[in-house]
Amino acid sequence: PGGSSRAQRDFVEAPPPVVFRRPGATEALPKETEHSHPAAAAAAATEATNMAQVTCDNWDGAAAVPPKDGQYMNVESPVTGEVIGRVAISSADDVAEAVARASAALGAWRGMTTKARAACMFRLHHLINEHKEELARLITLENGKNHTEALGDIAKGNETVEWACSLPQVSQGKVCTVSRGVHCMDTRKPLGIVAHIVPFNFPAMVPLWTLPIALAAGNCVILKPSEKVPLTFNRIAQLIAQAGVPPGVFQMVNGAVDAVNALCDHPEIAAVSFVGSSNIAELVYQRCRALNKRCLALGGAKNHLVALNDCDHEAAARDIAASAFGCAGQRCMAASVLLLVGDTGDLLDRVVAKAQALELGTESGKVGAIIDQRSRDKMHGYVDRAAESGAKILVDGRPGAARSPGYWFGPTVMVFTDKTQECLHDEIFGPVLSVLRVSSWEEAIEIENNNPYGNAASIYTSVGANAEWFCDRFRAGMLGVNIGVPVPREPL
Repeated sequence: PGGSSRAQRDFVEAPPPVVFRRPGATEALPKETEHSHPAAAAAAATEATNMAQVTCDNWDGAAAVPPKDGQYMNVESPVTGEVIGRVAISSADDVAEAVARASAALGAWRGMTTKARAACMFRLHHLINEHKEELARLITLENGKNHTEALGDIAKGNETVEWACSLPQVSQGKVCTVSRGVHCMDTRKPLGIVAHIVPFNFPAMVPLWTLPIALAAGNCVILKPSEKVPLTFNRIAQLIAQAGVPPGVFQMVNGAVDAVNALCDHPEIAAVSFVGSSNIAELVYQRCRALNKRCLALGGAKNHLVALNDCDHEAAARDIAASAFGCAGQRCMAASVLLLVGDTGDLLDRVVAKAQALELGTESGKVGAIIDQRSRDKMHGYVDRAAESGAKILVDGRPGAARSPGYWFGPTVMVFTDKTQECLHDEIFGPVLSVLRVSSWEEAIEIENNNPYGNAASIYTSVGANAEWFCDRFRAGMLGVNIGVPVPREPL
């Protein structure tokens, strides 16, 4: 989740952003924190596991609000498989109450200057930094990320909070004199009440993609976190209130399908953003558009990495492994298919060696847990069927699924000769890399172009002209050169 389907992407004709890394360069590692050392990270994970169970009610901007029907569901930790809390299951009545509170708060909030609203985001940025260790422990507990990845989840989300602080400068309108005594002016005004529906895989970052900008622009926001990971934003909601955002301006409505439908259908909600699987993204988009409601719906992904023999083999192997197996492959930007063009020497051997060296766990540098048993079993099924169809399994992650307690799956590398094999086309959403050898650049482009998803593609090469050739022909929306997670940052 987090990609854009090709149908939605093709509405935008602007060239895709391209993220470059010069050959041989590596991304700076995060500075050590209090829990960056493996032993300290393990202690942090143990501390999080021993936390008392948390009840995640809805949130009105100042206090918790139990669901009107009194319905809850359990929240499990993928690290231990244990119940760590419970989350409210909201109805259309709960959504209607939240909208009524937002409507009452909207006038005063949108009447403030952009500078005053951005000041709340400035304070929120500081509070998130101040509580990042606490938030990282919650992310590890409910999502299964290792500690460094959890801190990255927070840091990347907080970058958008930081960017929202610039809205007083970047959101200014323009005035033009178009004739004698005639002026044209454009201004930006808030839509009103907007809703954000977010997935499990980044409990802090994905909600913060949209929330701080919507708030600083003068909108009232209703967030529906994933029912699988409600704890992190349950805590961030308190920090938003502490930052000075008034009651009713930011609210949370927890729940599942009924809450999503109610947010899409409510006539006073002017816009909806959604991040999740492609089939649900399409349903949300169609439901909103049927009501002439603005909707940004981001779906799944099947990202292709293309490697030429002229690439830096060691740097490429390191980056490919990080892209495929980081965050246990549960991210929309994860490498999923590696296309090796012609003879690529020992590149694949290097990728295999790095995959084999990875261990499972929540300590920094390890492969974290899978969100739930259903997802783990789905990955197991894909690898089983690949083996039965004749795929060559170079690294088998299935033994990792036997790890207990919790839900785990090890890094997996499989080589295919049949272009139609499902692992080369379906979004597996786990630490599974499917490899296919192709004979030409044109064949690699044909495979990438026929991909129904529109999220990311990358080329590994040391020749600038080669990189330009591929970037001109890729159809994905975000492109990388020598980087396997080509995420453009604000304001792109």
